[in-house]
Amino acid sequence: MDRLESMAVFVKAVDLGSFAAAAVALDVSGPMVGKHVRSLEERLGVRLLNRTTRRQNLTDFGRAYYERCRVVLAEADAADALAADQFSEPRGKLRVTMPAHFGRHCVTPVLLKLARQYPMLELDLSLSDRFADLAEDGYDLAIRTGALGDKAGVIARRVARQDMVVCAAPSYLRIHGEPRQIEDLADHQAIVYRRLGQIIQPWLFAREGQPVQEIIPTGRLRLDDLDAIADAAADGMGLAWLPWWLVRERIEAGVLLALLPDQPRYLYDCHALWLQTPHLPLKVRLAVDALAAALPKSMA
Repeated sequence: MDRLESMAVFVKAVDLGSFAAAAVALDVSGPMVGKHVRSLEERLGVRLLNRTTRRQNLTDFGRAYYERCRVVLAEADAADALAADQFSEPRGKLRVTMPAHFGRHCVTPVLLKLARQYPMLELDLSLSDRFADLAEDGYDLAIRTGALGDKAGVIARRVARQDMVVCAAPSYLRIHGEPRQIEDLADHQAIVYRRLGQIIQPWLFAREGQPVQEIIPTGRLRLDDLDAIADAAADGMGLAWLPWWLVRERIEAGVLLALLPDQPRYLYDCHALWLQTPHLPLKVRLAVDALAAALPKSMA
């Protein structure tokens, strides 16, 4: 007998509590359910169920085998679904949560292009620096920047890296001088990013063969919007530590100057996260692939 089919019958009999109930659910005869279970027991050489006329109970081995069968059947269904995906297109609602600024400038354009490509796909996008919970808030996908905390049942894929740069306006540097090394930053006013009232985000600097160096910036300006920080820096209010893609045009125009040219820049990770599942929905997989392909180019 087909082993996968017998596993499916066995799992159904355990889930429903009897051969008779499994037979009705699977539209087969009661004796056929028994044949499938006996086939597995003969193949394995061990009893899976202790059966009487009134009840059935899993043996210790049967309980462990039942759990493994569920995993195997889920993986088989996922494999079949992958084949079906090849002949379909994404459809339905894709709910994504992302940081407000990074989401608006980098992520949303990629997802809008995907929606134009697939007319049956609906987008429900939340742009907020609040850390939403994938399961509790019902999101298919979350975009996160920076370090990720350990979270059970969540899969993460890095889709981009933000090249971070310290910058300042020429007007600020004429008055206060230019920092030549990381230690000089302590003598300067910083424009500080604070996310939703949380602790101040440190400035990070890569060091070859050594741990990342963290600097806690000090300054009298604290903002929770990266564009506002870039504007304040351009207005000569202090140093800023910002993604290269955000300040590139300002630097090319001479409004801001990139500092510490001999210091390797820190690469700030950007991840896509989704709940662990035997089969990743096509709409989620295509969105993650699109972001991984497009974001590094747009942020270079």
